[in-house]
Amino acid sequence: MKWYLKVLKQYADFSGRARRTEYWMYLLFNIIFLFAAAILDNILGLKFSPEIPYGFIYMIYALAVFIPGLAVTVRRLHDVDKSGWFVLIAFIPLVGAIWLLILYCTEGTPGTNQYGVNPKENFNEINEIGQKNI
Repeated sequence: MKWYLKVLKQYADFSGRARRTEYWMYLLFNIIFLFAAAILDNILGLKFSPEIPYGFIYMIYALAVFIPGLAVTVRRLHDVDKSGWFVLIAFIPLVGAIWLLILYCTEGTPGTNQYGVNPKENFNEINEIGQKNI
């Protein structure tokens, strides 16, 4: 959950690098919350129509996390030394999605690259989340 909150705290930060753990944990919690929102929409009867299984709560949540999701995706691509514009490769049918999946699963560039220092070098990074600077 700390990784999810870290992404939300870096709401529109497209600079720097994101570890694989940060990206995949954000994605996992995001999917869980999207399912919960869809279930809540169904329970409360807030669906758009009988054929569509989601409604207003789902859409509000999806819109709220769109920018942080895009930002962590760009930072993940920076970690493998690719431009954030590589996310547009997803528009190439089948091949683009597979290529992006491979990039998301690839270990980041060791050491410093053009997008910043290796996030694995800061071991206390996740422990500092939510801590006040005194």
